[in-house]
Amino acid sequence: MSVRVGLAGGRGYVGEELLGLLLQDSDIEIVYVGSRGLAGQAVASEYQDLPTSLVFQDLSPQSIAASPADIWILAQANGQAEELVEVISQTDAKMIDISSDFRFTDRWTYGLPEKNQTEISAAQRIANPGCYATAAQLALLPLQTLLEGRPAVFGISGYSGAGRTPNDKNDPRRLANNILPYSLTGHTHELEISRHLGREIAFMPHVAAFFRGISVTVNARLTESVTVEQLLTQFKSFYDGCDLVEVQQGIPEIQQVVETNKALVGGFCVDARTGRDVTLVCVIDNLRKGAASQAIQNLNLMCGLASEKGLL
Repeated sequence: MSVRVGLAGGRGYVGEELLGLLLQDSDIEIVYVGSRGLAGQAVASEYQDLPTSLVFQDLSPQSIAASPADIWILAQANGQAEELVEVISQTDAKMIDISSDFRFTDRWTYGLPEKNQTEISAAQRIANPGCYATAAQLALLPLQTLLEGRPAVFGISGYSGAGRTPNDKNDPRRLANNILPYSLTGHTHELEISRHLGREIAFMPHVAAFFRGISVTVNARLTESVTVEQLLTQFKSFYDGCDLVEVQQGIPEIQQVVETNKALVGGFCVDARTGRDVTLVCVIDNLRKGAASQAIQNLNLMCGLASEKGLL
């Protein structure tokens, strides 16, 4: 039996990735693709590489309510989901929201599969984690019981993370031969990571001139001394059975994960002066594991399937 999926917000980079992944799964029937700006146009006219006869719909409450979707994926910008959620809530459909709108409420289940698989499987509403927040938590979760103090996370993202709408973070002229630090305190992902990790972290985001991918370098002090070998063993054990997370000894690079659904964690270092200060790196594709493929993982779990179905 196929799962009927509605996609609200099919015009952005993440929407394009979602459509590509959903169309690859023969057990999924896309019954709705919404975009106010492209309503009435063929999806294939916007995304010529996608083999589909679907047409963008207008995201009106009437068309949403009339859709037979079993699960909705809301891929709109921050602050735009509430109206659609109100309409969809009148039906039996489940929801996965890509924006940050519901990551800070207990009424929505936080959709990090490597942490909350059981809760996700039973949930009606999933708040998909942010891209930076995904990478940082994958780097920190295996150390969660050993952390002392406030870990620091340095992140750098490709400019696709700034979306399609022109702004200073995706302006080719400003990014040329450059790297832009921004929101160096109080970034929404800093708050998100702190909330779901259960510990305050410091986060320093940057954007660079490459298109897609995220690298985070994490520095943390532990309550006890460790060796690189112990860290490697701990991380491999923690992510045993998580087929989309790979642990390696060397420093992961963005080129290894671009246009893939996996996360790479590695580059473990221990400061010999203390034995307790550790540094490591996690890389993901921000449009895939940081957004679209993680939403597919959550969709799979909500349907009682293995989270990695269709993503390996």
